[in-house]
Amino acid sequence: MKNGREPSFLYSLKAVLWSFVGLRRKSDYEQDSVKLKPLHVIVAALIGVALFIGILITVVKLVVP
Repeated sequence: MKNGREPSFLYSLKAVLWSFVGLRRKSDYEQDSVKLKPLHVIVAALIGVALFIGILITVVKLVVP
């Protein structure tokens, strides 16, 4: 990163959530492939999947009586 610090977990979570949407610049993707820690990405992906499933279940329960 700019100040020499390692990327935080929130940075990894943001990268994973943007990848779910599919809107990433190539330059961001290239930076992420160098900066991100694999463990952070795995945990962030599991959180993202859990949120996605929770949102789907909530929408289905609201739509289907």
